Amino acid sequence: MHIVIIKLHDPLDQSPGSHFVTGDMQPRNHTGALGAQRGRVSLNQLLAFLYNSHLMIAHWCHLTNNVHRLLVWKKISRIIGSSRSGSSGSISHFGTLNPGMSMRIAVLSPVSWRTPPRHYGPWEFVVSLLTEELVRLGLEVTLFATGDSETSGKLIAVCPRPYSEDSSVDPKVAECLHISEVFERSADFDLIHNHFDFLPLTYSGLVETPVVTTIHGFSSPAIIPVYRKYNARGHYVAISESDKSPQLDYIATIHHGIDLAPFTFSAATGEYLLFFGRIHPHKGVREAIEVAQRVGIKLMIAGIIQDRDYFTTEVEPHIDGTTVEYIGPVGPDRKSDMLGGALALLHLISFDEPFGLSLIESMACGTPVIAFRRGSMPELVRHGETGYLVDDIEAAVKAVSMLANIDRSACRADVEQRFTSARMARDYIRVYQQILNREARNDR
Repeated sequence: MHIVIIKLHDPLDQSPGSHFVTGDMQPRNHTGALGAQRGRVSLNQLLAFLYNSHLMIAHWCHLTNNVHRLLVWKKISRIIGSSRSGSSGSISHFGTLNPGMSMRIAVLSPVSWRTPPRHYGPWEFVVSLLTEELVRLGLEVTLFATGDSETSGKLIAVCPRPYSEDSSVDPKVAECLHISEVFERSADFDLIHNHFDFLPLTYSGLVETPVVTTIHGFSSPAIIPVYRKYNARGHYVAISESDKSPQLDYIATIHHGIDLAPFTFSAATGEYLLFFGRIHPHKGVREAIEVAQRVGIKLMIAGIIQDRDYFTTEVEPHIDGTTVEYIGPVGPDRKSDMLGGALALLHLISFDEPFGLSLIESMACGTPVIAFRRGSMPELVRHGETGYLVDDIEAAVKAVSMLANIDRSACRADVEQRFTSARMARDYIRVYQQILNREARNDR
């Protein structure tokens, strides 16, 4: 009997890896296919080697990271079958298996905008950041997104263009084709990561592949029954503590993170106040205009017009190019300059916002934030350190006068510590491992 020992290396753990053992009833030459590589190998390579060599599981050594033993056991058992014992043979050491590479992850992005978005599209933006970091960390990632999307992973698209950018695309048809595609391919993946809200959950009971859903906020309490129906089967990730529903169970809370590279730190105090986001009553554009007018500082408004009536009645009458200026949506190429040149970002929302990417991006450039104390804002802004949390217009006006007390470098440092895309990806890998651990334990 020939035995192969594969050493496991965990990219999230710098300690030495552990081993598992496989074997068959007849001696085999291990210097072929996989043995000749003697280096880091993927799980797919390992399974191909085991399958082609007709190896049977013989014994398991101690593994410091239990999830890797269970995951590999689950996969090998399905392909090869039951173990055989009572044999003897030689032992060969054989390469390093990176468990990150063993994870085949399907990432389901929305198809309202391109991934990553050209201008607006916060969900797609987060999906892109996460996908690229997961690929960089060695996972085998397939992104399901629009055909014009960009990724260093594998892209699968049934919708050539996003429906918010192409009026010829029927949103419901695009969504149905898009979601069904990933679930019809579910057997190709170890896990499906859903960023598409509640609709994909209705497919999750039809496949064996586990589904983790990042809940990017609840558009209405009316959608919670769908989440509640799949609560026991699914795995939910909240993007902030404030956005958790008491009716649901969560496997983790993971704050969004950004790639710091495109955001240049500006130590100089900016010259204007900035509103940065979609123009909608919930986002507080009118309130930002009032604060700017009262303190006598120019307000720059950047973002898509989501509510045309609101823009026409509450925003447009104040636009004069001198005290209030609207510059439209700002793409990635201009975002850093726009944010970094501001005295402060005004985020005077009238709803409990689950997260605020523009706040993180602003602070990454060194620009402090003045925000209404609602939703996730206390989780993002350190009051008196990276900005001010206020409860009304009067307090916001006062906060502007105190901006000189904020150290812009502290804003950047806080983002570097708490809100990077690398940290976000590592947190999600831990969740993936936890889910696969549970699934493998249930299959034993």
